[in-house]
Amino acid sequence: MTDEARGVGAGGRAGAGAGGRGGAGAGAGHGGGNATAEPGGADEIDAAHDAEMGDGQEAVVAAREAAAARATIPIDRQLEAILMIADQPLSLVMLAAAVGAPVPAVRQAIERLVADFDGEDGGIRRGFELREVGGGWRFYVRADLDPVVEQFVEAERPARLSQAALETLAVVAYKQPITRSQIASIRAVNVDGVVRTLVARGLIAESFTDAETGAINYVTTDLLLQQLGINSVDELPLISPLLEDGSEGFGDGRA
Repeated sequence: MTDEARGVGAGGRAGAGAGGRGGAGAGAGHGGGNATAEPGGADEIDAAHDAEMGDGQEAVVAAREAAAARATIPIDRQLEAILMIADQPLSLVMLAAAVGAPVPAVRQAIERLVADFDGEDGGIRRGFELREVGGGWRFYVRADLDPVVEQFVEAERPARLSQAALETLAVVAYKQPITRSQIASIRAVNVDGVVRTLVARGLIAESFTDAETGAINYVTTDLLLQQLGINSVDELPLISPLLEDGSEGFGDGRA
């Protein structure tokens, strides 16, 4: 075979091979166009990942914006606001974590607040003080103003219930729901004023109106349970030992 013939044969085989491969590639491309993504496939996982990354970035941006806004507020004012609502002494470490500042900076700010409230440098001495107690800091009323606060608290403290009110409250607690006339029948006295007092104190409340008689039925409230330290009226003590005949005027369930 001549060199020319060999060249032609090789070229033909190469061209055919290339054409075959091209056809296979076209077929694969056509098949890929008709295929649908399976649930949980790579595309769906990538989309979920991108969504998570987006949420994470939004959280980071929000945190940065909050930190930037907080940076514009003096640390002294931030600490003052936190201490104003504290119900127990807060340590320097806790305060530092709350405002995102180093402990030394918080300590210096606390010292400035103490001086400010004490009226140093010609300022007004406040009626409260920032005091360190038990390893933490908290606002306290100044000792010389204790009588003023005590007088206010005593004036605001509700008066004790009268014996009549206590007896009426007991009847409602053990016989509820109960009407005013039924209470009066058990106590053998007029209870209109006492019932109004108990309603005003929030210890009993109107529950429903009897469809036949139109009488209002009363029940005890959650406030009474809180005052007694119980979860329900089922926890009330039995009254049988306190009654002469054991059950008169009360249901068997609580007697």
